[in-house]
Amino acid sequence: MELRAARRDRAARNGVELFLYERVFADCLDRLTLIPRRFRRALLIGCPDAKWPMRLGSKADRVDVRDPGRVFVQAAEGDIIVEDHWLPPSRAYDLVLAIGTLDSVNDLPLALRLIAEAMTEDGLLLGAISGGDTLPALRAAMRAADALTGVAAPHVHPRVEASSLAPLLSSAGLTMAVVDVDRVEVRYRAFRHLVGDLRAMGVTNILAQRPRQPLNRRALAAAEQAFHDAGTDGRTAEVFEILHFSACKGSPRLG
Repeated sequence: MELRAARRDRAARNGVELFLYERVFADCLDRLTLIPRRFRRALLIGCPDAKWPMRLGSKADRVDVRDPGRVFVQAAEGDIIVEDHWLPPSRAYDLVLAIGTLDSVNDLPLALRLIAEAMTEDGLLLGAISGGDTLPALRAAMRAADALTGVAAPHVHPRVEASSLAPLLSSAGLTMAVVDVDRVEVRYRAFRHLVGDLRAMGVTNILAQRPRQPLNRRALAAAEQAFHDAGTDGRTAEVFEILHFSACKGSPRLG
């Protein structure tokens, strides 16, 4: 998890790319406006923008912030978290927002159980993670690179399928689990622009089995060519599958 933190710290220092994070956070705020309830204490897990706690404060009396990245935590005056390895305060939060970090934990079922432990009996969980159909063009390009080198290697973190997420939430002790899929298409002129965006979001490869050396010149050229060939009119469409989810702890209080 140190590498995940380092990736987020690099993104924070170099200028984080917020377009997907902001899309998700704004969706959560929109959903909260439909709930005629003010929350007592909220937990925000994942905070790449230091302005988010203040915006969430329109629906909660207190907002605690936790993030895997040290720089993000310092900017938001929060605390470090490893979601599947932390000691949650029991029944402390009647609202939890988890934005874009749970897809890179080692043990997602455990992370969800720990979040549930931190929620009050009428608590609400909202959030979003990347789904299994994320980055098909990148994965195809990396297969082309591997074909050239003759060595297959994991380049993209495995992600949960949409059909699996609701059962995982239920198994964690949460109720009324709902999962919605948002497929965001972004068109890129070049492979390097996609990679640049992923670095700026802090979501490049952190797998233990990842290649330790960058692609050599020929393998990189193969990846770039495969990415280009998949496009039309000089741009290649990449897909980010976002799984928006909500669940309750016990019986929700709506007003």
